Amino acid sequence: MSKTASEQPVSRLYKSRVFEMIFSDRKELLSLYNALNETKYDDPDLLEINTLENAIYMSMKNDISFVIASRLNLYEHQSTINGNLPLRFLMYTADLFSVLTREANLYSSRQIKLPTPRFVVFYNGKDPIPDRQCVRLSEAFIVPEEAPSLELEVTILNINKGHNQEILAACRTLHDYTEYTARVRQYAETKKLEDAVEQAITECIREGILADFLSRNRAEVKKMSIYEYDEEKHMRQERTEWFQKGKEEGIEEGIEKGEREKLRQLVKKKLRKGLSDEEIADALEEDVDTIRRLKEEILGGA
Repeated sequence: MSKTASEQPVSRLYKSRVFEMIFSDRKELLSLYNALNETKYDDPDLLEINTLENAIYMSMKNDISFVIASRLNLYEHQSTINGNLPLRFLMYTADLFSVLTREANLYSSRQIKLPTPRFVVFYNGKDPIPDRQCVRLSEAFIVPEEAPSLELEVTILNINKGHNQEILAACRTLHDYTEYTARVRQYAETKKLEDAVEQAITECIREGILADFLSRNRAEVKKMSIYEYDEEKHMRQERTEWFQKGKEEGIEEGIEKGEREKLRQLVKKKLRKGLSDEEIADALEEDVDTIRRLKEEILGGA
């Protein structure tokens, strides 16, 4: 049987997250599943937890994976936008299916039955996104096809305040998790991160928001929250820096293309006057090789 949230160890091979820790409790996970699927299962033992602790792709480890009613559900929490979620889920699922079919004969004429997979990401980052959106693996394919031979669809749910309120209302723990993380982010704007996390934890316990969970796991949650917020901030800054770099490189490239086209037109005019390559180079103060390359382009496109 899976360990409950209060029994999870502090030290892990992979960085643990508050979301994962909360919903590693079967009762809470079942409540989340019911809220998403409008079901009313009441027996947590129906859940077969199969999250891989030592997956091949450790850097792509999924937060929670479980089977119920012959459906394989893979849940992940994200605080930053990631364009490679379908690919990550594909790699993780292939690894997971290889474990699930470990004892099966893959060369048998009898078809091996697999639990039907569903992929859900719970997003509560700062970048605005719709309440619900789907991203597909085929969107990354270099050659687009109407009916790709391989497809994987991920549903991304925005769980920030004011979004997907029906789901948050149906799962009190998810609602409380959203409230807690929102407070950490809000207080961190004016306080030291450690103080912001401490204030959010204290307030939530006092107001009955994740009170039992936070009381039992206060030290570990504080440590995780500081790490998660720092990581989120770092990734956001890194993305901004790369965007700015790309923008600057694009401007430089545009200027370079503009200058080249200007030179090309000047060479074209000189050629019409019957000037030699050397004479054009002298007139435009350019090297002869550059003039010859432009001349070939001009004559080739004529």
